[in-house]
Amino acid sequence: MARELISIVVPVYREEENIPLLVEEIAQALGDTPYELIIVDDGSDDDTFNRIEQACAKDNHITGIQLRRNFGQTAAMSAGFEAVHGEYIVYMDGDLQTDPKDISKLLERLKQDNLDMVNGWRKDRKDAGLTRNLPSRVANALIRRSTKVRMHDYGCPMKLMRVEVARNLHLYGEQHRFLPAMAALYGAHIGEEVVTHRPRRFGESKYGLGRTIRVLVDLLLVLFFQRFTDRPLQLFGPAGLLSFVAGVGIDLWLSMSKLVFGTDLAGRPMLQLGSLLIISGLLLFGIGLILEMQARTYYESTGRRHYAIRKKVGAQKQEDVS
Repeated sequence: MARELISIVVPVYREEENIPLLVEEIAQALGDTPYELIIVDDGSDDDTFNRIEQACAKDNHITGIQLRRNFGQTAAMSAGFEAVHGEYIVYMDGDLQTDPKDISKLLERLKQDNLDMVNGWRKDRKDAGLTRNLPSRVANALIRRSTKVRMHDYGCPMKLMRVEVARNLHLYGEQHRFLPAMAALYGAHIGEEVVTHRPRRFGESKYGLGRTIRVLVDLLLVLFFQRFTDRPLQLFGPAGLLSFVAGVGIDLWLSMSKLVFGTDLAGRPMLQLGSLLIISGLLLFGIGLILEMQARTYYESTGRRHYAIRKKVGAQKQEDVS
């Protein structure tokens, strides 16, 4: 029986010194295990891609992909996912802070518990406390509470998943940080495993506090996808209805005041507020209806399903469905 191929996807940016070490460590860690290493250069302006080309010339396990410019880590990851041929996909960073030896541990956990994804957990993290660890802990707590997907370390740069899961994750912006939440939205069974985390040897981190705002914006987008992507009217409808009812209530109250008590409404800002709430309510409800029609048109015209089947059993032959 042929052994299953493991595809390792590594997005890199300005990691020229780490490429030879990365290739060597992965080869040593996997040994005789069938694997392919796909290194995606996200528009580096140093010697990174030359190092990748040199590695490809020496080792037929390696495939190099060079993006035309720096599109971001999520885009580089997606490019790698589209190029894989294996049954399992490992995603890891090229800075070698995660240890390739942990790949076998993640794969064993996935098979043992029949999972679809195993997320790494840097329990003993070797990063600067104030600029990296503290923001990461705050972000993890916020994502965990918002998405209801219980992971200790969403941003861990080592994950292993089945290929059908990876290919059904449509990621944009900074959404690589929400892989467990996006996988859970697809219906994946997710586990977590402690992995080794090491200090960076060469180069410097490309992540800083400046990206925190973008991560928070993408979190709102993920929450929308998680709860309302196929039923947007349930988000905009109640908000529009509440605004409309509040506006009508305010205007009715002001009308009664005018008719019964003769109150002068010319200088009352509440009249403008009531009218604004009525118009806003109608607009929100209308937006919800338009998005609802677009969602239905999308699913019906593309043939995509708003659900995912894991397995079929019964009269037909039992089969796994991706």
